[in-house]
Amino acid sequence: MPFISNTDEQRKRMLEEIGVRSFEDLLKGIPEDLIIRHPLKLDKPLSEFEITKKIQDLSSLNINTSEVVSFLGASIYDHFIPAAVNYVIGRPEFYSAYTPYQAEVSQGTLQFIYEYQTMICELTGMDASNASMYDGATACAESLLLALRHNKNNKVLISDLIHPQYKQVIETYIEPLEPKIVYIPQNNGRIDLKKLKDEMSDDVSAVLISSPNFLGVIEDLESIEPIIHENKKALFIVSTDPISLMLFNPPGKYNADIVVGEGQVLGNKQNLGGPLFGFFAVNQKLIRKMPGRIVGATIDTNGQRGYVLTLQAREQHIRRDKATSNICTNESLCALAATVYMVLMGKQGLREVAEQSTIKAHYLHDKICEIPEFELANTAPFFKEFAVKTPIPPIEIISQLKEKGFFAGVDLTPFGFENQLLIAVTEKRTKEELDAFVDELGKIAREV
Repeated sequence: MPFISNTDEQRKRMLEEIGVRSFEDLLKGIPEDLIIRHPLKLDKPLSEFEITKKIQDLSSLNINTSEVVSFLGASIYDHFIPAAVNYVIGRPEFYSAYTPYQAEVSQGTLQFIYEYQTMICELTGMDASNASMYDGATACAESLLLALRHNKNNKVLISDLIHPQYKQVIETYIEPLEPKIVYIPQNNGRIDLKKLKDEMSDDVSAVLISSPNFLGVIEDLESIEPIIHENKKALFIVSTDPISLMLFNPPGKYNADIVVGEGQVLGNKQNLGGPLFGFFAVNQKLIRKMPGRIVGATIDTNGQRGYVLTLQAREQHIRRDKATSNICTNESLCALAATVYMVLMGKQGLREVAEQSTIKAHYLHDKICEIPEFELANTAPFFKEFAVKTPIPPIEIISQLKEKGFFAGVDLTPFGFENQLLIAVTEKRTKEELDAFVDELGKIAREV
């Protein structure tokens, strides 16, 4: 630690104080194969010009979704983003601003958070929203943490059709509370209601359902809710695509207790591997248990409208061991992009996005199913994404069509769905693109 001016004796006393013998004892939770025990082999230092050129050369090796026709999905989607979104979030007062620790001074920041919260509540049908989370996966995990602490039960039921990578985040996140996690299996693309009923018991803390689920299917939330709330303590948590809520009843209509999800579809680029943001909304009784902060509107002594931090349970304001979450510098700029996007699109524009995505997805689905070698993966209703069984391994289709200018979709084989391809369609796809994609799939089928 060359940049920390502690002496060896001081470090020794600190380790003794926290009850460990060496610094390595602090790393016991990290798998041995992930620990580097040799000096890093770094290249020589480069100038700004040299490193810029090197990064540009590396990035040019990638193919981005603006260069091909993309059917990629699985929680990250290629929706249109108005140019004004990037203009607003690029303004210095937003782009370079760090978390406002004297937040009431930053009225612009507080106003956009207030507007964001309001629109998330209108979309989800819930009573309150926080100021956003890291991403959809951590929003799911934090919702389960809230439930476990709220009702003190220790069993959580999770749909097996939630995103597989969300499962990994959830298991890692809530492990310290040692809950019993039970995954409810599927039946024809939807959660098995009989299995859900069988697992419901007095010690269930919460049930987490994804709709649309990982296969793009819409779950029957109206039938699921009474099964869950037969246990008065259990919380009903729904993870959803906010764009879908322009066509379907919001979870608040089905008495959901918590609504979460990935917010990338609201005006954020796909940023694969980069920043995303999660949204988090609750009903009235859970407001004080919600992680993060809530901004409210008020009137000052001169009668002028102002915005203030109304509720916050962030770790820096209270003792860390009493904090309800660990949201630090989250992707607030992504939430701002979502705010600008929703304002620009309006209710009619968002509904247009949802309708076009659905209509085009069903058109493509029907056309692909006319090719005899491709089969339906399930017959459940879907929103803008669907899975088909393929005549050859999906990875081969993806590879062949990339050469033709298509990102064909996501190979579901690594996730336990052998020879299935997950295809997403947004409002950006044209009929000509959809027909050309079907033609290429037909050529592949004829060569099998």
